[in-house]
Amino acid sequence: RDGVINEEKDGSYIFRKDEFVFYPGAVQALVDLSARYDYVFIVTNQRGVGRGYMTEQALLEIHDHLTEEVVAAGGHITRIYFAPSIDSNHSHRKPNNGMALDAQRDFPDIEFDKSVMVGNNLSDMQFGKSMGMKTIFLHTTQAKIAMPHELIDEQYDSLSSWSQQLLSS
Repeated sequence: RDGVINEEKDGSYIFRKDEFVFYPGAVQALVDLSARYDYVFIVTNQRGVGRGYMTEQALLEIHDHLTEEVVAAGGHITRIYFAPSIDSNHSHRKPNNGMALDAQRDFPDIEFDKSVMVGNNLSDMQFGKSMGMKTIFLHTTQAKIAMPHELIDEQYDSLSSWSQQLLSS
């Protein structure tokens, strides 16, 4: 979520919905992706909850805000899965695949080999590859990575630039 759909907060977490700032073009990108894909899931590590920096309720309010903005623009977010654990080895923290398995349990017709994982960290790419997904690396918060790369199928400047390319193909 952070660094893909919305701006990251330098050295901290986004604690409230008024701190949540969409990247330019991100809402429209999600609308466009909603038209192309049956499901649009967000899987996000949210260690700030586990550390007690914010409540789960505050996180859910941020996610409600995100979803409401996308729906108001004509798109949909099927579900947002989050991992609040502070344990890097927890089954649900990316790159581990617990959130993907939860989505598969909740939506049994998901076909991971026809799915796409978009992220801004190599842990996102590991998560996607572990489930057989196509991976899209966004260098919104990190430098471009030399290609070819075993974890990255494609890379773009932003969610918006990827969705525009996808729609034009």
